[in-house]
Amino acid sequence: MKQIIPLNQIPLNIPSRLEKLECNETIRRRMLDLGLVPGTKIIPILKSPSGNPTAYEVRGSMIAIRKEDSKSIYVTI
Repeated sequence: MKQIIPLNQIPLNIPSRLEKLECNETIRRRMLDLGLVPGTKIIPILKSPSGNPTAYEVRGSMIAIRKEDSKSIYVTI
């Protein structure tokens, strides 16, 4: 059974798939430009010592997303 949860709750090295973006339009546009579209595979790779931001592998690239932005990105595991 699929479970939809915010991206910031995914443990490190656990792959997930993007379901929806519920962020403001500026952040939404930035995420889409980075390749975060529905169905995209996302893997949390590294967390900073403070836990913000977290680095994610997306389409073969590593991108850092702040915790407040990752709370509005929903994925399935």
